[in-house]
Amino acid sequence: MAATKICAFDELEPNQAVKVDIDGVAIALVRDANGGVFAIGDTCTHGDISLSEGFVEGETLECWAHGSMFSLRTGKPLTLPAYEPVPVYQVDLIDGDIYIDPSVIVAV
Repeated sequence: MAATKICAFDELEPNQAVKVDIDGVAIALVRDANGGVFAIGDTCTHGDISLSEGFVEGETLECWAHGSMFSLRTGKPLTLPAYEPVPVYQVDLIDGDIYIDPSVIVAV
């Protein structure tokens, strides 16, 4: 599968997550305060909750329902109650645009 253009980098607000769906794969796209862009699986592994509705803190995304925090780099939960990681997808910035290929998982 080829990478899909999601949006321009400037359209993504710092410290916010946005849910994107690419061919049935739900992904939380996050731009942190330092300008880093991350794409992780959008569903919390503790419950069927959308992580993109959660809170960005540094390089973590916190599930709003039960407080599990996931690393944006590794997908690993850093706090309970979640104990299973979410997938992390490769993000490419090309000419100011963000591209994601959901078939390329860089961490689980």
